[in-house]
Amino acid sequence: MSTILEETKFIMKQYHIKANKSFGQNFLIREEVVESIVASSQIEREDLVIEIGPGLGTLTKYLLEKAGRVIGIELDKKMINILEDRFSLYENFALINEDVLKVDLRKLIEQEKKNTNIKQVKIVANLPYYITTPIIMKLLEEELPLESITVMIQKEVADRLIALPGDKETGAITYRVYYYAQAQGMIEVPKDSFIPEPEVTSKIIRLNIRKEPIIKIENKELMFKIIKCAFMQRRKTLLNALVNTKVFKNKEEGSKILEELGMDTNIRPENLTLEDYANITNHMNSI
Repeated sequence: MSTILEETKFIMKQYHIKANKSFGQNFLIREEVVESIVASSQIEREDLVIEIGPGLGTLTKYLLEKAGRVIGIELDKKMINILEDRFSLYENFALINEDVLKVDLRKLIEQEKKNTNIKQVKIVANLPYYITTPIIMKLLEEELPLESITVMIQKEVADRLIALPGDKETGAITYRVYYYAQAQGMIEVPKDSFIPEPEVTSKIIRLNIRKEPIIKIENKELMFKIIKCAFMQRRKTLLNALVNTKVFKNKEEGSKILEELGMDTNIRPENLTLEDYANITNHMNSI
């Protein structure tokens, strides 16, 4: 029996805790998985780590030993009591009882950089499956001053996030992530690494935030809208998908645009590069 499993069972018993399904809670019980998350995060002593959903504090304990400062953002009040009890003696730990989607992370980071010797900011999280995408997209789209985001999420979603545009796993979100970050898959995490066991396998990924945009685009929101529309009907050709979603007024206009850009009118959405979508967007923007 692992020490983390024993520790987790003890804490759950002591505080009369059960995993809250509405918060998507599954408690990590494998030491080697925790160590893999920490290693993947590449945490240094001058880093600020923002941990989303620390829960019982299993991962938090390891992060506190590596980072200059750790701020946990936890929604569940029951977990707040546990975390305060466990880590009240750590001077480099702070806790926020809030939904991370409502937290002004930019302001938080600015304050921490102003008041401490922190040089880099890294996000680490074991995210609930039901809210994975909104959280990751908030972190990326707000263009926060982050070095990296290391998360453990559902494998199916992870594979889509770390795919390169044009890969078999490509989805609309693949292009969004690729625009903001270089994504890496680290290790797969089996179901029995948690209590209760989730229904799916998990995966640890790291998103290394790009310092500069990978492409020049005049209207990135329009580009992401076009990509989303293209993948809403991904079994169709790009032309038909964009006509059906009113991005192109009609087939004649769409065919003309694609031909002017040197694209096959029968190409499918997943076969385009990010540059291809940027070219379509810039063309549409200029009409």
